[in-house]
Amino acid sequence: MNETRRDRDAEGRARNARPRDGLGRPLPYGAEGVDRQPEGVVRRPGETLVEAQRLLDAGMPFHAHEVFEDAWKSGPEAERELWRALAQLAVGLTHAARGNSAGGARLLRRGGGVLAGYGEARPHGIAVGRLVGWARELAARVEEGAVVDAAEEAPRLRGGP
Repeated sequence: MNETRRDRDAEGRARNARPRDGLGRPLPYGAEGVDRQPEGVVRRPGETLVEAQRLLDAGMPFHAHEVFEDAWKSGPEAERELWRALAQLAVGLTHAARGNSAGGARLLRRGGGVLAGYGEARPHGIAVGRLVGWARELAARVEEGAVVDAAEEAPRLRGGP
């Protein structure tokens, strides 16, 4: 009989309680980790972008992805693909910074491809064109073996083209 106990959240759902590093990797129990993003937070689009940018700038794209995930799950149906694409960019950066070049490049290209469909539109002031270029350029470098520092590679979500 397997006596392994699973970590549970307050509602009894399975949830790994191990601390995490800035890239979302689990650390040993008792290690110093970074605070997790609370789940299910409903924010206005501008608040989502400010919080995600703060996390990206801090080299924590995994946590930024969770902010975007909340937006896609709680926002209007018409915006779900936008927030999902931004989450894919953040996860792509996460994988690239962890050394997973194939997964990182794939998610960067997927998220960038969805954003490219917005053309010249700038929903919520998001610099769609610049993000698409950033995603394509970073994916190419990652495929060539570039070592990625998440904070140094953090994209600017707003402003400029």
